[in-house]
Amino acid sequence: MGPKSKPDQGDATSTIIAVNSRGHGHTDIAELRHADDALLADLGYKAEFKREFSLVETVAFAFSIMGVIASVSSTFSFPLASGGHVGMIYGWLIPSLFVMTVAASMAELASSMPTSAGLYYFSAKMAPPKYAPLASWITGWANITGQVTLVCSIDFTCAQMITSALSVGSNGSIDLGAGPTYGILLAILFTHGIVCSAATNVLARLNLFYVIVNVGTSVAAIIALLVCSGDNRVSTRVAFTDYENNTGWSDGGWAFLLAFTAPMWTLTGYDSAAHIAEETAGAARAAPIAILVGVGATASLGWLLSIAASFATASVPDLLATTLPLPMAQLFVDVLGRRGMLAIWSCIIVVQYVTGAAQGVDASRVVFAFARDNALPGSRWWKRMNRHTQTPVNAVWLVMVLAGICGLLGFSATALSSLAGASVIGLYTSYVTPIFLRITSGRNKLVRGPFSLGWWYLPIGAVACAWVTFIVVLLLFPSYQAPTADTMNYAVVIIMAVFLFASASWIVSARKWFKGPITNVNESSREATIDEKQDL
Repeated sequence: MGPKSKPDQGDATSTIIAVNSRGHGHTDIAELRHADDALLADLGYKAEFKREFSLVETVAFAFSIMGVIASVSSTFSFPLASGGHVGMIYGWLIPSLFVMTVAASMAELASSMPTSAGLYYFSAKMAPPKYAPLASWITGWANITGQVTLVCSIDFTCAQMITSALSVGSNGSIDLGAGPTYGILLAILFTHGIVCSAATNVLARLNLFYVIVNVGTSVAAIIALLVCSGDNRVSTRVAFTDYENNTGWSDGGWAFLLAFTAPMWTLTGYDSAAHIAEETAGAARAAPIAILVGVGATASLGWLLSIAASFATASVPDLLATTLPLPMAQLFVDVLGRRGMLAIWSCIIVVQYVTGAAQGVDASRVVFAFARDNALPGSRWWKRMNRHTQTPVNAVWLVMVLAGICGLLGFSATALSSLAGASVIGLYTSYVTPIFLRITSGRNKLVRGPFSLGWWYLPIGAVACAWVTFIVVLLLFPSYQAPTADTMNYAVVIIMAVFLFASASWIVSARKWFKGPITNVNESSREATIDEKQDL
């Protein structure tokens, strides 16, 4: 046998494209998994997960993690206050169009570099070599901040949904405050820790159930709101053009922009397709498809749901004045009655619960990947794989504990806006950093995968960067011009706390030893993986 040449990412990617162009029989799936492992070895990591996620299950995971019906129900108060009917319709549509540019740019990167390290790996590879560790450090910490606060915000609103159902079911005699709600949050986090610790094949199958419940409940809610509102349904002119400013800001234009919080919080987590890439067969193809389909389907279904809610809302002030934790619960009571509301609300609670479970898996994979590169305190614990499930169980429970600590914000009147703002700022900062580097220092560095934007990557990436810059600044502002300690936006506290910790860690210590993603596969094992691929 002649001398072996160093494996090349382009070769592995070419093999994956070739296999994808053929059918999907058992032989091709096996070959595709070997090609996936070869590409992963080229990226510097050994395969530690079982590749149990198919294309359909990966798409289901990315879609389910956004939980459209539950997310719209959770954040309905934002468009209600920030524009009323106009806030519901256009406050959803406008951000959705811009988010697609972020998703498209991310899809191209995920197709080229399908690893659970995801965004911080992309940043390291697109940045100038001198600044690659710093770019990776910033992206990783921003992403973990967003991931953990998103788990907390999803499960916190799930707890609010449960308290709303108890209040409606008891005709108002059960009115749980912040303390019991926090207790329910902790219970949800505990059960999610158990679910997210399961083996990959179990998690993959569960996502098919998740997507059925999600889509079915969303369609049912749209039909129910449009049909059952009857004579109380507003006219098309009111539904699409009536504007009401019920925020604490005197400027109507600025108040309308705050409605963007709802879709921006909903349209997060789609980087999950990249984070489970090492558990996916044909990840270089499946990950970008899942990102684009997940965002597109969620944005479309969410807009239809917002339109239905706008038609069914007879009085914006009445909904805002409800004693229930979530105004959407009051809307369903008004339209469907108490029993009808409880029926569909129970399904929405299930959707929110499974959304939190999916997000818990995503967050744990980010923690595992960052710890694998020794970037977290106690990394040796968080990068351990459970020998029975072959999943990072320690990382799962770290996420749940941190989310429980963030849940203490539930004792604030602005708990949801603070958690939502922190999750969006953290996640979108991590989304935009590699995209910015791609269109600047990384123009000629990307080895294109099966999905590529071609020359469109530059204008699409530029729009994505401009949009995220705008939205991050927007979400740092409070809902009221003169906030008190109870009504201030605590997102800035969370973001600044993490920023100061990460910055201090970098200056004092990390800059001396953190070199970005660490290769954990040696040359001999890498070549062995390539040889297996070539023998197929």
